[in-house]
Amino acid sequence: MKRDRLKKLAAEKRFIPGIYNYCDRWCERCPLTSRCLNFSISEEEFADPEAQDIKNKAFWNKLSETFAETLELLKESAKEWGIDLETLDSTEDTETFKAKDKAAESHLLSRAAKRYIGIVDDWVKERETVFFETAAAAREGVNLDEAFEVIRWYQYFICAKVMRAVRGKVEDDDEEHDEFPRDSDGSAKIALIAIDRSIAAWAVIRHYVTDGAKGVIDAIAFLDSLRQAVEKTFPNARSFVRPGFDSIAK
Repeated sequence: MKRDRLKKLAAEKRFIPGIYNYCDRWCERCPLTSRCLNFSISEEEFADPEAQDIKNKAFWNKLSETFAETLELLKESAKEWGIDLETLDSTEDTETFKAKDKAAESHLLSRAAKRYIGIVDDWVKERETVFFETAAAAREGVNLDEAFEVIRWYQYFICAKVMRAVRGKVEDDDEEHDEFPRDSDGSAKIALIAIDRSIAAWAVIRHYVTDGAKGVIDAIAFLDSLRQAVEKTFPNARSFVRPGFDSIAK
């Protein structure tokens, strides 16, 4: 996408600033894609069916072009704001970032969220065939196929967002507090939403599946413990207002 087109698109008033910062990246199920700049850019750039295939070279070429144009736009904007991007990164900063990343990765919440990934994989490997046979017979409300899709979608997402929240908290603790909402709380909130939805999805499975029921209950119990731990670590997360989703879009 050319810079002029990117600037023109970004200036459209229909877009909600920052709406994509605290979403779950599940565009197919999002009711606000028409208000999202990221989604619109993707739609324009990858309208070609061949370009939508992530295994296709055209997709990655398009992605590279978009990245390059966006980077140039960023540099232009930074210059207008009097920011020298070249001076933002130093050896000392790099080492500090690495140390904070390591601290976030080794945090109890991050390790617990990563453990959940394994819990899902273990359950699926043991009972996938029986599960899908049962799923074919259940078709009321949120069906088993949909519940399983929810679990799989958030399986890795929860860990990624918990780690981002923890990483943000490390940053917050090193800086002076201000009146602005914290990114760590926003990341924790979307992680909590993903946990809530995953618990609900597991409950749907528990309603229909008898084989492996203990594994389902264990997964729910684990997620509930993780949920409580995240809420305790980020007490303001639930009240964080996500642009578009938690506020009235004008």
